[in-house]
Amino acid sequence: MAILDIQVVATSLPAIQNALGVAPDAMSWVQTSYLIAEIIAIPLTGWLTRALTMRWLFVAAMALFTASSVGCALSESFTMLVSFRTLQGFAGGALIPPVFAAVFILFAPRMQGIATTIAGVMAVLAPTVGPIVGGWTTQTYSWHWLFLINVVPGLIACIFTPFLLPRQQSYISDILKLDSFSLFLMATGLASLVIGLKQAPRDGWLSLLCVALLSLTILSGLAFGWRTFKARYPIVELSTLRARSFAVGCAMSFCLGVGLFGSVYLMPVFLAFVRDRNALEIGSVMLVAGIEQLATAPLAVALESRMDGRLLTAVGFGTFAVGLGLNAFETPDTDFNEMFWPQLIRGAAIMFCLLPPTRLALGGLSQSQIPDASGLFNMMRNLGGVIGIALIDTILYGRTSIHADALRARLIAGDATAAQAIRLDPGLFATRRAAPIDAAAEAYLRPMIEKAAFAASANEAWLLLACFALLAALLVPFAWKTNPQRPGKPG
Repeated sequence: MAILDIQVVATSLPAIQNALGVAPDAMSWVQTSYLIAEIIAIPLTGWLTRALTMRWLFVAAMALFTASSVGCALSESFTMLVSFRTLQGFAGGALIPPVFAAVFILFAPRMQGIATTIAGVMAVLAPTVGPIVGGWTTQTYSWHWLFLINVVPGLIACIFTPFLLPRQQSYISDILKLDSFSLFLMATGLASLVIGLKQAPRDGWLSLLCVALLSLTILSGLAFGWRTFKARYPIVELSTLRARSFAVGCAMSFCLGVGLFGSVYLMPVFLAFVRDRNALEIGSVMLVAGIEQLATAPLAVALESRMDGRLLTAVGFGTFAVGLGLNAFETPDTDFNEMFWPQLIRGAAIMFCLLPPTRLALGGLSQSQIPDASGLFNMMRNLGGVIGIALIDTILYGRTSIHADALRARLIAGDATAAQAIRLDPGLFATRRAAPIDAAAEAYLRPMIEKAAFAASANEAWLLLACFALLAALLVPFAWKTNPQRPGKPG
């Protein structure tokens, strides 16, 4: 629910904008407020788990998520919606790590692969099915139901969770040990990073606002790291990063977030702008990867229990890089058929990019370390998604005008390959002499030039995502081989 909610809302932002009368340049805050709150909440889950126990943390977070979903549905103003989205994001961030931590705490080693796969399928399938679910819901009912669909599952989870999760000793007194200044530094650093990355495509990376925000991120991050290592009761146990396999696993999780969330963001943008597809059509195209992920999950479980996780991880990220790279040859005519095989390859690879790296990162840690480590591990994937989307925006909205100017200049010079790139009728171009384009021709050619330029920029973005996946594959040799025994027991 927490992961799905990001993508469900994405395809329906125009409907929400029209309903609430929001300016187009302000609509990104509907998503940004959620992401900022979620990223801030994820590292806190280790501390909250110790204070409340996993059982009551899950109940409290689910109750807040459900209540804030109702608040979003009933919002009558933009400010009200963003406020409830912030609460919803915080609750969603608190829900994600306990799911993965529970795998290693509640299940025996022989069952951990299956449990991790089930959790992983939900985590990576949600961004894939989200667009079609959101588009269908808004088109069939209204945008309010994007949030109301969370109510019934949320209430069921709140009622049955206390009976399903085991009792653990709580340390309520730990609430009083909260290092509030560290929390402020973490919130400031993460918020300024996200906001800076969101503003960079619009204002430029070297604008005064972006430089100030990113500088604040660095200063807050350094201060937070220093204070956390010195604190008697740290909010986040950064010392876990001293375990090499966990540190490498976090880097892989970051790279996966860049490729996974980046590709899920880039495909709808391309299909909507270049191919003029609606939300339902875009969701139908993107189902290919989701179906392949489900089909590959049993194989991932079987191989994970029999083969070295490092080998599976390397193959997974290598294959993922190929699938991303194959999308870097898009043209204005690219549609379902051309996107089918790259999606199929990526869908087959994603489970191997999630399951074995999770075991490599968390499998060698003790049970007391897992709650904090799981929070960091999941935060890195979300952080990778935020940074990946920001980098994609920088390429799309920074490079498209450059490609458009180059295509226009080639057309003026009489370059036939430029005419072919924008899908101009060769008969019209063959009879034209090299000369400046008049107003009528400019109006006729502008949409074709813009779409071809956008496709060229999208290809560069796909190559960037492929590079991050390849980087993750190159990091695999630095991880230790995980002992297939229960974490925390020597052997």
